[in-house]
Amino acid sequence: MLFSPGWRAPVRQGEVLAVFTSGLLLGGALSGAVIWLLSGLSAPLPPWARTSAVLAVAALGAARESGLVSLPLPQNARQIPPDVLQAHLRRGTLQFGFELGTGVRTYVPSTAPYVLALALLFVHEGLPLVLLTGAAFGLGRALSALLTYMARDDHRDAAITIRMPPIKTITALTSLSALALLLL
Repeated sequence: MLFSPGWRAPVRQGEVLAVFTSGLLLGGALSGAVIWLLSGLSAPLPPWARTSAVLAVAALGAARESGLVSLPLPQNARQIPPDVLQAHLRRGTLQFGFELGTGVRTYVPSTAPYVLALALLFVHEGLPLVLLTGAAFGLGRALSALLTYMARDDHRDAAITIRMPPIKTITALTSLSALALLLL
């Protein structure tokens, strides 16, 4: 684990956490920029078609999280090679954070980020909002590392495993409801 009580590196964990967070924010912002660029492809669609697509994706995500449908999420199951962090701790941590922040090089267990990305793709919002949304995705991932660093709790992983399914379901249903309210 990147942030653990048994830390033995010559660099302080807080510094590594800051570099990791910077990578997460940059990676998320890059994903936002790519989504924004691709969103121009949906601009010719009539508004009703884009709204229908967003709500259909959100409903499918809520159905998946509720266990009503079985749908695999896209993932890249490769792990970052350990030598990336061991050879150059700061640069490797920045790279690791960047790759996680993009959401492309890792497994994202919840449908909510995919629903949000597709909603931004179809709705074609302004660049600043989409960049901030991407950075917020990275920030959400940074909060996980920060809480792990601050908690120093050996039982945290077990507690998260128990709490994650209902949290994902509630998030999916909330996303669907919010999108329906905003778009209808």
